[in-house]
Amino acid sequence: MEETPSISPAAQDARAKRNVIILVAAQAILGSQVAMIYTVAGLAGGMLAPNVCLATLPISLIVIGTMTTAPWLSSAMQLLGRRTGFFIGGIGGVIGASISAYALWKGSFGLFMLGSYFTGIYVSAQGFYRFAAADTASEEFRPKAISYVLAGGLVSAVIGPTLGTSLADMFVIPFLGTYFAAIAINILGMGLFLFLDIPTPPRPVAGMPTGRSRRELLSDPNILVAIIVAMVSYALMNLVMTSTPLAVVGCGFETETAGFVVTAHVLAMFAPSFITGHLIARFGVKAIVSTGLLILATAGAVALQGVDLANFFIALMLLGVGWNFGFIGATTMLSQAHSPEERGRVQGMNDFLVFGCVAVASMVSGGLMNCSGGDTQTGWVSVNLAMAPFLALAGGALIWLTLRPKD
Repeated sequence: MEETPSISPAAQDARAKRNVIILVAAQAILGSQVAMIYTVAGLAGGMLAPNVCLATLPISLIVIGTMTTAPWLSSAMQLLGRRTGFFIGGIGGVIGASISAYALWKGSFGLFMLGSYFTGIYVSAQGFYRFAAADTASEEFRPKAISYVLAGGLVSAVIGPTLGTSLADMFVIPFLGTYFAAIAINILGMGLFLFLDIPTPPRPVAGMPTGRSRRELLSDPNILVAIIVAMVSYALMNLVMTSTPLAVVGCGFETETAGFVVTAHVLAMFAPSFITGHLIARFGVKAIVSTGLLILATAGAVALQGVDLANFFIALMLLGVGWNFGFIGATTMLSQAHSPEERGRVQGMNDFLVFGCVAVASMVSGGLMNCSGGDTQTGWVSVNLAMAPFLALAGGALIWLTLRPKD
């Protein structure tokens, strides 16, 4: 990662800490729209979709937008800087929420999916906050910087689902108020990026190293396993979270209760971030990633025990903690395994693959939830059983990396 050799690590981290504060605020304020939209998008999709099996397709379009945006947005940040990339994300969020609001007014499922795709442009930009935090940080401060930025999600966890459900019935058209709020959040939040101090990487010139190709990067065991763990952690979290509002409401609880469950889940996703970086520094990244995968498995086991409200809360909170350990650990592994000139290439490739898997998970989630059995409980069981083979894949990859001979 990029470091400035002419200044001391203390001075370098002073700048990094200022950037972290700004990125934490962005994660908290702008990031609240993600939890807000995820809380209502499946319910709004069910209202607009011609078939209930397509209810979560708008969430899938958000993730597809995130996946397809990641490569070109990462390259744009490599050429034009982080600030420009983050402004692009905010503009995408405004356009996405505006189209979605119009789609609700017109009752158009197709337009709603288009708006969801543009929302994915913002989500892709938000995904790079964690990498931006590491850009100016020293080796020692880097995992803490990544962890602190993700901790900003604590505020968004409270604001997002609460706004999503409280504004859902503000107008005669359900959920319209939620998307109006998302427009305002993007417009106001983008001003934060004016204060970022992250140098744009130097343009390559003849004779300078350009780094490894994508094929060569993927042949690096540390990069490969980091990407696998990130894919599995994020995809399984999304698989279960996407179906959660449908499962909670389908089991007889109120929409507001579904919002409380999602809030608890998002809090659990980000609350550990205050200590995750310290845990990685003390126990090592592989130990924390392994713990995260184990917690994800435990979340699925709890969900399979029943559909009482306590099961939903405990399973979703464990799901959040498992994601935190797995995803922050994978991000730290990746940030330590490439050079500055490879940054745009490897980070864009990573998020393309991660959100590609998340897109598949969100599409599968709705089908498993609504169309794999005769009732809500059967669908919820199917969703959670689907976690098992992918946890085995990530766990096996981590064991292989640990046991392979060191170069």
